Amino acid sequence: MGTAATSLPPASGLAATWWWPKPQVGNTHPGATSPLGMVSACAYSGAYPTGYGRYAKNTEGVPEEMYPALQASGFTHFQQSGTGAIRKYYNYVRVTPMVQPLDDLGEAWALHDEAASPGYYATTLDTGIHCEITVGEKVAVHRYTFPESRSARVVVDLSCGGLDIELGRTVPLRAHVESTGRGRAQGTVVLEGVPLSVHVEVLGLGWRQMLWHDRRLIEGGTRLDFDSIRQTTLRPFGLLFMGPVRAGDVVEVRLGFSLRGCDQARENLGRECGGPEPAFDVVRARTADRWAEHIGRVRVEGGTPARRQVLATALYHSLIKPCFADDESPFWPAPGPYVFDICTMWDLYKTQIPLLMTIAPARATDLLESLIRVCEEEGNFPIGYRMARGADRFFRQASALAHTALADAHTLGLPGIDWSWALVHMVDDLRRLYGEDFFEHGIVHPITHTLDLAHGHHCTAAVARALGDKRLADELETRSRWWINAFDPSTGLLRDSEFYEGGKWNYSFRLVHDMRTRIALAGGDAAFIAMLDAFFGFGAEPVQQPGRRPTTEEMAAGYALNRFEGLNNEPDVEAPWAYHYAGRPDRTAEVVHAALTWQFGTGPGGLPGNDDSGGLSSWYVWASLGLFPIAGQGLFLVDAPAFERAAVQVSGGEFVIETTGHREQPIGADGIEETPPVQYVRSARLNGRPLEATHLAAADVHAGGVLHLELGPEPSSWGRAARPPSSSDTRAGGGRP
Repeated sequence: MGTAATSLPPASGLAATWWWPKPQVGNTHPGATSPLGMVSACAYSGAYPTGYGRYAKNTEGVPEEMYPALQASGFTHFQQSGTGAIRKYYNYVRVTPMVQPLDDLGEAWALHDEAASPGYYATTLDTGIHCEITVGEKVAVHRYTFPESRSARVVVDLSCGGLDIELGRTVPLRAHVESTGRGRAQGTVVLEGVPLSVHVEVLGLGWRQMLWHDRRLIEGGTRLDFDSIRQTTLRPFGLLFMGPVRAGDVVEVRLGFSLRGCDQARENLGRECGGPEPAFDVVRARTADRWAEHIGRVRVEGGTPARRQVLATALYHSLIKPCFADDESPFWPAPGPYVFDICTMWDLYKTQIPLLMTIAPARATDLLESLIRVCEEEGNFPIGYRMARGADRFFRQASALAHTALADAHTLGLPGIDWSWALVHMVDDLRRLYGEDFFEHGIVHPITHTLDLAHGHHCTAAVARALGDKRLADELETRSRWWINAFDPSTGLLRDSEFYEGGKWNYSFRLVHDMRTRIALAGGDAAFIAMLDAFFGFGAEPVQQPGRRPTTEEMAAGYALNRFEGLNNEPDVEAPWAYHYAGRPDRTAEVVHAALTWQFGTGPGGLPGNDDSGGLSSWYVWASLGLFPIAGQGLFLVDAPAFERAAVQVSGGEFVIETTGHREQPIGADGIEETPPVQYVRSARLNGRPLEATHLAAADVHAGGVLHLELGPEPSSWGRAARPPSSSDTRAGGGRP
């Protein structure tokens, strides 16, 4: 799901009025992954998405095709999952099974009979070689079944990296590779400042092994060294194993990876693969068990087969990234968590990180500890962080997003974090980059950073107050009220500015920490609801989505709609819940119901846009459960769930969302033509007690319990009076003069 260009049934009703400007492709891949593991492996074409697939890089509309069909020149490791144009992709250490001469390395062969399941990927190449891949946490195991050949080969290309698009290649800066014994070899390549080491073992047929450079074999050579490589001097290099095969002969290729040298790569391989016996089935079964355990932390009852499949796939995509590489940091010598592919906090902080805190709290703690270490090493909490020297700060996207996750973790009492030390970095980070102008002037452009920094101050103030530093907390809280300076009182919208992948309307309905004042600024409940209704297209005519190569005029007309961009754009993901703060949870139900019905499907084109490392899929999980986390505020908002009953494994046991009056709701993938009726929450009980408000404390969810929701076809008065909390009353002051 999400590996191909978006191909969803035509929407009806409210969803038909939304306009999707960003790339209409999920950018996921079907390769082998482990839950939150370090390594992934997949067929490599050099195209989008993530090196698998057949699309060119694009920034809007339906992606153009680079290739007419799926193809691969081998199988690479370390793929992004669902990201858009983030500058660099990995696809390191390409392994290619061949029955052709080495000169043909790089040729692509069509893929047939692809099969994929969690932790496993298989396909057959045009050459007749059947290829299977599985991964562990720090290893990959390939199994190739060959046709008869007098000279079959397995070629390991250590020079591969990136994509076959303009400026898409990643070139190693330094490298060495050596044979270390029969069927064994190792090497290290330094890519973007990171030394990636691999230990390779080949089991099976006792083949010859040689080094190669520039597609020429090096007879008798046991080591290659490259001290400096540039784009203009790079020539491919690597290892080759070759020999005769009979039809059906099997070769197993094992690769252990490390960011701390070849010795640790070899140890990682031995730890997960054991001795000389074939390990493919063992590693595959172990990873499948890990996936079953992780996905089993959310269980639902009811729902059509299509809806259940979309949910399971969304949960799977939510748990691929970030990559956790324990004890593997190449930058600090101490053991402990090292996390990369935080791509990016802008995508993850609203939905995916709260999901990790809920169903994988120990890993969430490790993520935050790693972020603190990055801040120590590099001076900033990153907005994005890949396997590279120097945090990809993505400074245009946002500011101070780590603060929201840290504030939530403190509210939940997640163990293992030195909070006094964390607070030092939170406070210091607020003054960096855009923060200095915010501190001096109370407002900064791009204007969305004013909202980010104000919220970051609010989150940091909460931690400071909990640690007993009242003076610091009061000072931070004063600056947290400067969010109001971002808004134009004459329009109730954000001030004119530049906006990252969105516009004024997309960002104007962000759930700030003082929604009471924000609604008053818009003119009160009725005016705010009217603005939201226009944004979400209530009463509007259906719109045409951008196609391939949309014209400038077509895009300008779409942006002029000032319309909800569906789940195709990150700034919009929390906007449906703004209605809660104005006493209209029924409107939230209608928008979310339309999105769940029409914006997700079961096929390769089943996502409305980039999955963004699982941020989009995490949204689907939360929306299906009838909950939405408000990052940094220790809060969940409640909505009608998509399933009759759900049980979520949490630190306190199990949190159950059960319903009465639930009716099955098919989705577009079930073949419907009209949007089914909306279900509304008419009343609620938490652990047997009436719940009049539309929100829950995150601590209550994490403690476990039962939320019982009575659903019906018409809205009631539930949630109209008891609004979610804000940081102040309805006064509109607080801005810096």
